[in-house]
Amino acid sequence: MNFAEKVIAFNGQLEYTGPLLPANIRIMNPYREEEHALQISSTFYRKYYSDNNKRHLILGINPGRFGGGVTGVPFTDPKRLIAECGIGYSGKLTHEPSSVYIYEMINAFGGAKAFYSKIYINSLCPLGFTTIDNKGKEKNYNYYDSKELCTTVTPFMIDNIKKQVALGCYTDTCFCFGTGQNEKFLKKLNEIHGFFNKIVALEHPRFIVQYRSKTRQLYIDKYLQAFADAGIVT
Repeated sequence: MNFAEKVIAFNGQLEYTGPLLPANIRIMNPYREEEHALQISSTFYRKYYSDNNKRHLILGINPGRFGGGVTGVPFTDPKRLIAECGIGYSGKLTHEPSSVYIYEMINAFGGAKAFYSKIYINSLCPLGFTTIDNKGKEKNYNYYDSKELCTTVTPFMIDNIKKQVALGCYTDTCFCFGTGQNEKFLKKLNEIHGFFNKIVALEHPRFIVQYRSKTRQLYIDKYLQAFADAGIVT
């Protein structure tokens, strides 16, 4: 199988079967919950990954409800899927701020075709989490927001990091979205399991959009420089 078919198979088998999650936290699996997510994401991967080239891996935290949680493509909401990737989508056009920044960065890199030929994006936990707030509203939840949740799903994350590396990813350098808890946890796991020779942490797209939007070009430049330092060029 080429890279695309390996990713599609990986997505299709994703299922959390570990211990029960803490109360009021549920797993979010777009490939089983969203009617067209597996089909849409398969179209995406066949468009950009139908080769046997190795790629560098970027690991985010876990999918959010309005991006990868809908399309099945990490950091790609329906609007960007249509406008930037040229892939049709007939469902609700949700908006994910992180996706806006990611595609600004991808365009600065040289566009989706150039970027995805070199890089594969996913997350430490490829399935997401949600919780219900005091007003009864469903909200995104990060694996590290609860020590109990983190401990519960750590074996699942370790297994899936191994599986994602085996898709055809380089192990010299891994990029991490998040310079706080995500970086800390990934480096801790890496010290134990030796997945990668080096981990380069970059500010998370959501942080940039929410708190550094006016200077986001500086972060785009930082991303591109980090990729260049790792030998990733257009």
